[in-house]
Amino acid sequence: MTQTNLSSSLCPTIPIRVGIVGTGHAAKTRAEALKVDTRSLLVAVAGHTPEKTEEFSQTFQVQNTASWQQLVKREDLDLVIVSTINRDHGSIVRAALENDKHIIVEYPLSLDSNEAESLISLAAKKNKLLHVEHIELLGSLHNAIKQSLSAIGKVFYARYITINSKQPAPVKWTYQPSLFGFPFMGALSRLHRFTDLFGQVDNVNCQSQFWYTEADLYNACLCTAQLKFSNGVIGESVYGKGDKFWISENTFTLYGEAGTLIFTPQQGQLLQGEKTETIEVGARRGLFAKDTKMVIEHLLEGTPLYVTPEASLYTLKVAEATRKASEINKIINL
Repeated sequence: MTQTNLSSSLCPTIPIRVGIVGTGHAAKTRAEALKVDTRSLLVAVAGHTPEKTEEFSQTFQVQNTASWQQLVKREDLDLVIVSTINRDHGSIVRAALENDKHIIVEYPLSLDSNEAESLISLAAKKNKLLHVEHIELLGSLHNAIKQSLSAIGKVFYARYITINSKQPAPVKWTYQPSLFGFPFMGALSRLHRFTDLFGQVDNVNCQSQFWYTEADLYNACLCTAQLKFSNGVIGESVYGKGDKFWISENTFTLYGEAGTLIFTPQQGQLLQGEKTETIEVGARRGLFAKDTKMVIEHLLEGTPLYVTPEASLYTLKVAEATRKASEINKIINL
């Protein structure tokens, strides 16, 4: 699906004036992309700590804004990019929309699907772009999977395993449930790959385990979700991270009636009997820059985007169902 085209008159001035909330990897990568694109002007940043915000502002020669609350009210901004902790996404997006800004927000749009739905409605009412980034759908790995599916006939089972061994586990917000959210919500792309490939989900089941060191901090987690799709495909997603894992794994395997596909971030394989065919997978680098460039072109020229906020919302509802299934240990029908 593609984002509904906006009239170029919504951003009549070039350069598009941009503010960023956040100072981490995604924010820095977007800032680099904005600085080399003459159609955009990075104006201001608001970060989590004064020290990191000042360092970011010095690096990219932009104004240091004391808080995101102040940044979204600035009249010299057309577009706000939200690249901070998941918990705050919904609040920042709402405030930015209420101050008539276009939005890029890293997934998830919110940790609550009802709030996310209301934000999409608000963006439509304000006639503002609300783009929820899903760079995994832009990447060469996902596109190689989509292009190869027809080779294996009717798919009946797909399994996606992402385990990230960390020795020792970092003490950071991505290991804090209140800030990151339930793993399949915080790491929404794990399920969005499935919904983009196979469509509507009928029901979900999920099991989870956390190794807590404090009330709101764990050093490892493991979640497994089973998705039953309306087209009959059974999908399984395994997500784990932390110091209880001694080896990392990133494998997407798809079983079809005419063959099997096995993908890692480096390459893919098509297996059919004794025949094995290698499938090239391009580099993952540059996706945040590509996403940023596409949004600029969308605002100025009305060119289509690669994902809609509605598609992200649907996957968020599926992820929310996995959380509920994990809590009550029952299958959840959607």
